[in-house]
Parts: sequence; C-alpha cells; structure tokens
Amino acid sequence: MAPRANWKGFLRLSLVTCPVALYPATSESEKVSFNQLNRKTGHRIKYAKVDADTGEEVDNEDIVKGYKVDTDTFIEVTKEELENVALESTRTIEIDEFVDRSEIDPRYLIRPYYLRPDGKVGHDAFAVIRETIREMNKVAIGRVVLTNREHIIALEPLDKGLMGTLLRYPYEVRPAEEYFDDIQDVKVTKDMLDLAKHIVNQKAGHFEPDKFEDQYETALIDLINQKRAGKPITAKARPRGENVVDLMDALRKSIGRDATGPTEVPKKTAKKPRKAAAGQKEMLMPIAGKKPAKEAVLKKPAAKPHRKSA
Repeated sequence: MAPRANWKGFLRLSLVTCPVALYPATSESEKVSFNQLNRKTGHRIKYAKVDADTGEEVDNEDIVKGYKVDTDTFIEVTKEELENVALESTRTIEIDEFVDRSEIDPRYLIRPYYLRPDGKVGHDAFAVIRETIREMNKVAIGRVVLTNREHIIALEPLDKGLMGTLLRYPYEVRPAEEYFDDIQDVKVTKDMLDLAKHIVNQKAGHFEPDKFEDQYETALIDLINQKRAGKPITAKARPRGENVVDLMDALRKSIGRDATGPTEVPKKTAKKPRKAAAGQKEMLMPIAGKKPAKEAVLKKPAAKPHRKSA
C-alpha cells in the first residue's frame, strides 16, 4: 500500500493544469531504531514540555511559535497567522523555467519525491507536461510549500510519473572556500597519476544499487540477536590507519593487491518481497507474549532502484 501523500494540489504549465499528489520517494522506517531507557528500572524515558521559568508542564494547545529577538524577548506567531501567509505555491506547483540537468549543482539537492496525478481526472494534462519535459531533455523548476516552508522543486520524468527533487536556497549552501583554502597545492606527477588510474580501471564497475549492503545495519541486527540469545559480547579490533611513507610504493602495492581479488563486488540477487534483499540478516522471533514492534522477522531494507536522469 502506497504511503499517504505529503502534499496535494495542482501542477501548472502556463494554462495547462492538472491535480497531483506528492509522495516521499525514500524511507528510513525499516532501519533498526532504539528507545531511551532508565538504566535502573528498564522503563522508557518520557519527555515533557515544560515552562523554562516555572518548570510546570505546558499543554500542547497552549504552545505557540515564537521568534527570538533577544535574550528575553520573543515575537509570538500563531498557526492561523502562518496559514494566512498566502503563497500561490501552497496549492499549486507553477513551472517557472526549464534548465539542463547538468546545470544543477549537487550541493543544492535535498530529497526526492514522486509526483503523480491525483484522482481519475487530469491524466491527459499530466502526460502532456511529463512528455514535454522528456522530449526537451530538460528539468522543470517550480515552487511548492511543504511543512509551512516554500521550497524550490526540480521535476523530471521517471517512468509514468515525475520525480520532484527539493532544492536548497543559495543561503543554505556554505562556500567551499571556507574549507578548501588551506589545502596545499601539490604537483601530482604523471607516474603517480598513471598508477592511480590503473587502480581505478581495476575497480571499474557499474552503478547497481541492488548490490549495496548496509553493513552497519547488519552489525546492529547481529548485536541484538546475540544479546537476545544470551551470548557474550566481545569488542572487535578497530582497523588502524597506516602512515604512507612512500606514495609511489603504496600505489604499486595497491595495484598488486587489487589484481589478486575481484574487480567488482559480486551482485546480490534481490528477492521479490517488499524491502527485502539477499544477504540480509534476520532478527530472532519476538519473545513470547510480547507484541512485535514491526514484524516477526526484521530484515534490512533493500536498496532502491537507480533513477535515470532526464
């Protein structure tokens, strides 16, 4: 069953309009999650919203948003006042312009969504907009309001629908110079570059998300299974970094090491059930008499299929 839409409204290209719904394209709900417990009692920790001065708990209906002016001064803004900030993008994604995909700096990308027609009407108009973007090999740029904030959204065809990627505003992207100015200017010799290219060629492959495995998630499930089975937990030795004394020698040794092993990670075959993949670890069955938090058997989420750029 598809998740509930995050947003419903209209997609508009000039005078062509159709009702659409926006859905999250990714999910992290399948990952192992933890609760905070009281070490002495084993009970869950509960957080309460309290008045910072009186220490008394405050009911949700008495909580309003406030903008901090100085240490002790806030400007209160109600929910109704926020809703009265009328933006066209609250109910309509207006396509403002079309750009080349290569022009979008990856630093501006936030997260992807799926956009599809909402209901039985508007499929024709949706198809016209989708196929126009596809034929022009462009990305459509528009605006949408999510979680009371307006976002820039980039739309591109994906199968029978559209994929919308939220974009950051320029003030949200930090200048690279702040971090890169202190990097030394190093002259890389042709010999070093040739050796490094040879290593790259040995490791060359194709982007296949199905063969990705979340090793940390696997280790977490192993840890939980061992603790539930009453097995002792032993700390694993941490890998130690090695100081590179001779860079050329390190490059040559890398070539020799990589030549003896496989040049590609073996592809794992994905199973049909939703969000399950080969090689996944399973949780032990839940303790008798207790309701499982998720499923009787918990597995790691499968990798999502790779999208093609428009």
